[in-house]
Amino acid sequence: MMYDQKIFGSVANTDNGEVGSETRFWYHQEGEVVWAEYRGGSVVKGFLVAKILADNALDMVYQHLNTDGEFRNGVCHSTPEWLPDGRIRLHERWRWTNGDGSEGASIIEEIA
Repeated sequence: MMYDQKIFGSVANTDNGEVGSETRFWYHQEGEVVWAEYRGGSVVKGFLVAKILADNALDMVYQHLNTDGEFRNGVCHSTPEWLPDGRIRLHERWRWTNGDGSEGASIIEEIA
């Protein structure tokens, strides 16, 4: 249960993303299923659901309401990296499935 009860914060994102340094993710896990609630910065409320792949990467869908009152949703592939202190860093490649359909990259890290 490597993702259960972990809190992550954003450390990098491309300009077309809406997650920023104020955004926090609260992760949960049951077997191979992972889900999280996220909020902060330009995200009023968001949710994601993912499945864990054989290499411990996450294949996910996400949706949120932003501070402009718009619903945004997309897909994401997150690859874990284990930091020297044992925390998890997720390298994410994502794509909006509404709006302009653009792609981006972000990094979130476990908050100790």
